[in-house]
Amino acid sequence: METGCLVCAEDIHKSFNGVRALKGVSLFVPQGEYVAILGPNGAGKTTFVEIIEGIQTPDRGSIRIKGLSWKKNAHELHKIMGLSLQETKFFERITTLETLRLFASFFELGESRVQEIIEMVNLRDKVSARTVHLSGGQRQKLALGLAILNRPEVLILDEPTTGLDPSARREIWNILCDLKAKEKTSLILTTHYMEEANFLCDRIIMMDQGLIIKEGTPEQLLKESGKANLDELFIYLTGRGLSDETVSKAN
Repeated sequence: METGCLVCAEDIHKSFNGVRALKGVSLFVPQGEYVAILGPNGAGKTTFVEIIEGIQTPDRGSIRIKGLSWKKNAHELHKIMGLSLQETKFFERITTLETLRLFASFFELGESRVQEIIEMVNLRDKVSARTVHLSGGQRQKLALGLAILNRPEVLILDEPTTGLDPSARREIWNILCDLKAKEKTSLILTTHYMEEANFLCDRIIMMDQGLIIKEGTPEQLLKESGKANLDELFIYLTGRGLSDETVSKAN
């Protein structure tokens, strides 16, 4: 286990119906670091993230967050984590403000934190709108606002900008950059956008067929490979791009 590690995942294995989704994957994230996990569909990244989140249990290996395991410390770990999945479902008949107040009550947070989040995610003009009437970008900003309500030490975002237009995507990026400047949150991000990973993250983890195939800072990866950009590097390593729809089948 590495010194100063906030999220420590060691030698994680996971299989489904005989198919090996993860084949001994390790990840160590210190406080305040933004890490992107990249991989084509079927690479194992969502399974890996769900194990870190405590949603799934590894067949072998260990997960510790602040030195705590999910098995005995789930209640404590839920307090320090923030999650936003690919498709967040809201109560469609209540407003943006009511949604934030509801989730704030789970953490015993007051109105001041709700208003702070509204400003952070720039939804002040939509506080009275029912969530069913929010645009895709607005829904993702609300989902992010809910994920950071409790000032999480670990924030996990699973493809938070998929399907958004470039303007809405940039808004999400700016919110995350502001969060990094003001808090000590560690971010684990999965994305299909190399530009997003490069813009936001200190370190990039490339996965394919249940393994980490390359990792480092964007600058390190490009210097070592001699490739012009991260897309070229990933295609060189895997033979396909991140957006390819072909699902990998682990051996």
